[in-house]
Amino acid sequence: MPIDVTVTNASGLRYRGKQAMMDAVKKALKGEGVKAAAVDVILLSDASIHDMNKKFLKHDYPTDVITFPLEDRPLTGEIYISVETASEQAAEYGVTLTNELCRLAIHGALHLVGHDDATKAQREQMHNLENRYLNGIA
Repeated sequence: MPIDVTVTNASGLRYRGKQAMMDAVKKALKGEGVKAAAVDVILLSDASIHDMNKKFLKHDYPTDVITFPLEDRPLTGEIYISVETASEQAAEYGVTLTNELCRLAIHGALHLVGHDDATKAQREQMHNLENRYLNGIA
């Protein structure tokens, strides 16, 4: 089984970068040593991701990305990204929406393979990995 990545737009919003997101997730997973995986990236609105964040993580606010690992072997998971929050962050960081969507998809992929961002050191490590895998993608 190769690394299979799908992107579904359930946000109702327009965006670009579907192939770039798929490439970004594949690059991150390969870089982390994954040889076989099935990952679904689902784009949502702020309202939808807010509902998920409240229901599953008990956080009463929208967020940029939520990741659900489903199986270890082969790696199977879902990455949910808010297009609205990604758009706001892209403007804040001075990057394109495609760049920010790819960064968030990579962030989700890193969570799938076990990286965490609970501490400052972990956040810095994940940010460095995001930048490395984002290089040349978007």
